[in-house]
Formats: sequence, C-alpha cells, structure tokens
Amino acid sequence: MSDSNQIVPLAPTKFYQRSNEESLQPKALRQKRSGKCFFYSLALIVLLSAFTLVFAIIVAPRTPHVKLTSVAVEYLIYGNNPFPSFNMTLAAVVSIKNSNFVRFKFDNSSSSVLCQGMVVGEAKLGSGRVGARKTRRVNIAVKIRSSDSLSEAKNLSGDFNSGKLKLKSCAKLKGNVRLFGMVKNRTAVMNCGLNLNLTSRSIQDIECI
Repeated sequence: MSDSNQIVPLAPTKFYQRSNEESLQPKALRQKRSGKCFFYSLALIVLLSAFTLVFAIIVAPRTPHVKLTSVAVEYLIYGNNPFPSFNMTLAAVVSIKNSNFVRFKFDNSSSSVLCQGMVVGEAKLGSGRVGARKTRRVNIAVKIRSSDSLSEAKNLSGDFNSGKLKLKSCAKLKGNVRLFGMVKNRTAVMNCGLNLNLTSRSIQDIECI
C-alpha cells in the first residue's frame, strides 16, 4: 500500500530553465526584425534621395542659350568723307537652343547691333516655340547705319583706317517653360561680339557669352 501511494518528485529546475529559453526567443526575433526594418528604411531613404536628385537635375527648368550662328554681309558702304559713316545690311542666323525636357515659348523679341556702345541697327526675332531638347534657327536681316553722334566719335575713323569695325549684337528672349502645370519664366540673353573686315567685306571672330 505504501509503495503504490509513493509520490514521484518533479524536476522543477529543468522545467524553469526551458521556460526561460522560450521566453528569450521572441525578444531575439524582435531585435532581428527591428534591425531589418531599420536597414530597409535607410535604403529607401537613400533611393528616394538619389531619385529626387536625378529628377531635379533632369527636369529642373533651364534657361535656353541664344547665340549668333553665322553672319554675312549683303551690302556695305563706308567712308571718311566728309565724316566717318557707314551703311550696311547683314544677314544673320540666330540659334535658340532649348536643353529642357519641355518646350520653351518666347514672346515677341528683337535683336540690336551696337557700335561703340551706340545702337546702329535692330531686327525682329518675333515670337515662337522651341521644342524639348531642340534648337531653333531664326533668319534675320539687319539694316545698319551710323548716326550723327557716332560719326563724331574719334575711334570710328581709326577703325576704318585699320580695316576692321567692331560690332556687338544683343538680344533678350522672354519666355516660359511649363512643368507639371506650373509655368516657370525664363529670359534667354544673347551677347555676341564680332568684327567686320572692311577689306574682305566679311564677318570674323564671332564670340558669344
């Protein structure tokens, strides 16, 4: 009777040890998952930053570049008698380069020709559009005449004697580009210097900045 009612003792130490190991597993998993979430979040931030930078570089509106591509002399008369004076007609090609990924639309514009800081001729460029990543060329004819005030300049006679007349051509094209429904105003500026060879009746050394 006493043997059959004998109570077998349990192993509490082993049982509690297994319970502690099981309780530590979820914490380790949480730390591992937290580390992965941080890595993925950091990678996403880096990718978004890189995408934003590339997008800003590619899509950000740029100011078109305007310059004189070529200039030819169609008519020319000059002399020092009784005072320095000239009368000429130039045929020029103005290029408008649009580096944007959207079209550039410009308003009515004109170009001016200067000699010794004085305006001696003007020509209309008109209005128009330049397609995305395109270059538009505008043909113009400029009639140039010396004024009385210019004829009185001391350097004009010296330019005639040297055989070269320094000219300057300027223009401003006010327009806009449209990005995602937003209009961005841009003003393209042309500033070119050129030399008229009076002997060969040709334009030399065209430099635009």
